[in-house]
Amino acid sequence: MNINNSQFLSNLQIQEAIFGNQSVKETKNVPRLNEDHRSFNEILNEKIEDNVNDVRFSKHAMTRLENRNITISQSQMERLNDAARKAGEKGIRESLVLVDELAFIVNVEHNTVVTAMDQGTNEENIFTNIDGAVIA
Repeated sequence: MNINNSQFLSNLQIQEAIFGNQSVKETKNVPRLNEDHRSFNEILNEKIEDNVNDVRFSKHAMTRLENRNITISQSQMERLNDAARKAGEKGIRESLVLVDELAFIVNVEHNTVVTAMDQGTNEENIFTNIDGAVIA
C-alpha cells in the first residue's frame, strides 16, 4: 500500500533534510537518544526536580517587575533561589530577600515571590508582614 500525501514528510525525507544525503550511521557528533540509557520519564522527572527548587513569581510580582522596569540577571536569580531555600531551612514563612539593590518578599512555604522592588521604589523602606530577612 503506497500512500502519497504531500502534507507530511516521511522519516527518510526528514533524515535527508537534517543530515543531507549521508546516512545516520555516517554522521558524527549527533546525539543519540539512548546514549545514557535513561527513559523519557527519568529525564522528565529530573527536569521537574531541577525546577521545583526555583522560586516562582506571583502575578502581582510579575506586574511589579514590569511596571518598575526591574530585570533580574541569572546570577541574581540563583542568589534569590538560594536565599529562599536558606529562609525555609530557618523556618521563615514570609521573608524579605535582598539581592543587590533589589528587594523581594518571598512566601517561603509556597516558594513564591509575592512582590518585588528596587532601591528607589520603596520610599519609606518599610516592610511589613515578614518574619525574617535574608541578604543574598
